Amino acid sequence: MYEGVVQDLIDELGRLPGVGPKSAQRIAFHLLAADPADIARLQDVLGKVKEGVQFCEICGNVSEQETCRICRDERRDLTVICVVEEPKDVLAVERTREFKGRYHVLGGALDPLSGIGPEQLRMRELLKRIGEADVKEIIIATDPNTEGEATATYLVRMLRDFPGLSVTRLASGLPMGGDLEFADELTLGRALSGRRVL
Repeated sequence: MYEGVVQDLIDELGRLPGVGPKSAQRIAFHLLAADPADIARLQDVLGKVKEGVQFCEICGNVSEQETCRICRDERRDLTVICVVEEPKDVLAVERTREFKGRYHVLGGALDPLSGIGPEQLRMRELLKRIGEADVKEIIIATDPNTEGEATATYLVRMLRDFPGLSVTRLASGLPMGGDLEFADELTLGRALSGRRVL
């Protein structure tokens, strides 16, 4: 343990997701050795993020305006909505350059053990969007884990009564370049059941 404010810095950095004790210590000592101008820029950006970034009033993605650039883009297909858990998932889908529709960010996934139910997520906003627009397809792109699967199942049940609405789920299976021997049973099973005709 270090003294005073140095340990406080390490503790605060360690609370960030994906930053363990060793990484927090490395970052703290990097900051201690950094040029004061670099530290001032970091402080400035952190302040701007908290003050200037908001969530898009339409889809829930991060934005510097009331609506994000994707929702403002008139070239995007209004009839297809890809439902994701977090804003970072929007970026992951956008990097593929395959999706030309709009998004809906739930703000998490169902996790009853942590007290996260449908009321804590942006489910009502999704229903409102479907009711107001001529949405033809909802693509469920939640994470392939227990919470993501529970959320997907809940969404399918909630949306199946909408007339003319197609509800699809991202395919899951083997990664490119992967070896069958290293695939877990669930992933391999999904790949088998989701196979397609060539």
